[in-house]
Amino acid sequence: MLYAVISEDVENSLPLRKTARPAHLERLEALKAQGRLVLAGPCPAIDSSDPGEAGFSGSIVIAEFDSLSAAQSWADADPYVAAGVYDSVSVKPFKKVLP
Repeated sequence: MLYAVISEDVENSLPLRKTARPAHLERLEALKAQGRLVLAGPCPAIDSSDPGEAGFSGSIVIAEFDSLSAAQSWADADPYVAAGVYDSVSVKPFKKVLP
C-alpha cells in the first residue's frame, strides 16, 4: 500500500537540511531502487522552484510500505528527523487515483 509522509520544517531549517541532505537522499534512492518510491521532494518556503536562502517549509514523500507502522518507522529514521530539520512528521495511507 502507498503512504504519504508529510513533514513540516522548523524555522530556518536550511542549514540543517544542507548538513543531513546526503544521508536523506541516500534513503530515498534506496526506495527508488526497490521500485517503492512514487515521488519525493521539498516544499519551497516561497513561490519559487529555487527558493534560495528562503529554504523550504517541509517535504512530501509518497512510497510503498508493508504497513502504516513500517511507513512510520521509516519516517522516524529519516536523517532530517535526527538533524532537527522537521518540526512534525505525519504518515497517512494514500490512495493514488490519477494519473
